[in-house]
Amino acid sequence: MMKFYHFDSIYELTSYFNTNEKCRRAIRDSRWEKGDVVCPYCGGHHCAERKDGRYRCHKCGSNFSVLVGTIFENTKIPLVKWFIAMYLVSCHKKGISSVQLATDINTTQKTAWYILHKVRTLFRQDDSVVLSGNVECDEMYLGGRETNKHEWKKTAKTQGRSTKTKTPIFGMAMVWKTEEVNRRTGEVKEKTHSFVNARKVKDARAATLIPIIEKFVAEGSTIITDELSAYCSLNPEKYNHIFVRHGAKEFTIGSYSTNGIEGFWAHFKRMVFSTYHFVSKNYLERYIDESVYRWNTREISEGARFLDMFCKAIGKVQYKDVRMCEAA
Repeated sequence: MMKFYHFDSIYELTSYFNTNEKCRRAIRDSRWEKGDVVCPYCGGHHCAERKDGRYRCHKCGSNFSVLVGTIFENTKIPLVKWFIAMYLVSCHKKGISSVQLATDINTTQKTAWYILHKVRTLFRQDDSVVLSGNVECDEMYLGGRETNKHEWKKTAKTQGRSTKTKTPIFGMAMVWKTEEVNRRTGEVKEKTHSFVNARKVKDARAATLIPIIEKFVAEGSTIITDELSAYCSLNPEKYNHIFVRHGAKEFTIGSYSTNGIEGFWAHFKRMVFSTYHFVSKNYLERYIDESVYRWNTREISEGARFLDMFCKAIGKVQYKDVRMCEAA
């Protein structure tokens, strides 16, 4: 596989991937590292290359290109633009809008929007990941700003945790600390790390939040929350529960706080409000996944993140996976 982690700037990426043939070669070498071309339809090995650059399977007789089974399948957009788009999405700390991407890669806004949502399908969170140790839990509400609306446009009784015009999002952050030595001074400093799992929920009631915690947080972990009554239903035999009473101006209890998950909320809000401005409820889950991925990979290099995204891009993504049903 190519050493994508060497591409730590957009200049290095575009200097190398300047033709579609180089992009195709990178995809081919990444999918079939040993040169054994595998048919994406029947799984047959040692498929023969045709004169037109496509491949033919001896087992099922299918003809296919190197792009079949990737997010680039059937695309009419140059692969160079796809690679640039993937890199821009991965390296922009607050995301990139479809309008800006359309300008950067010279496409229409509609095409850029489609590329962005196809790339976002690579950010799906792994539901098999289990959080343990110290886990901070919190909820936030997106939307529902009534202050600057005309009186006739305002919705009544939307204060607090009302979901009439707001969408609740629940997040969990596994937090741990390590010691790092400054190579120049030899000084030892403590560094805090966090790994986040977040998702859209229908409400912030115990019947909704507790099953999510029990699914993703290992028993014996310490759960740190605010004073929301929904968390009182946590089983004390499974978890050590610590309340941080924000209403009483209490923000830490010893070394425990909810600063980790609240830091993620701040990052997520900056992404939404400063870059996208508006996010549809139907596609909100994808924007959450994007923010979670960027947060969880913030300590690795741009090239390493692009390599990870490129490996994910080999999985097949269809149009129906991108254009979600409005009723969903």
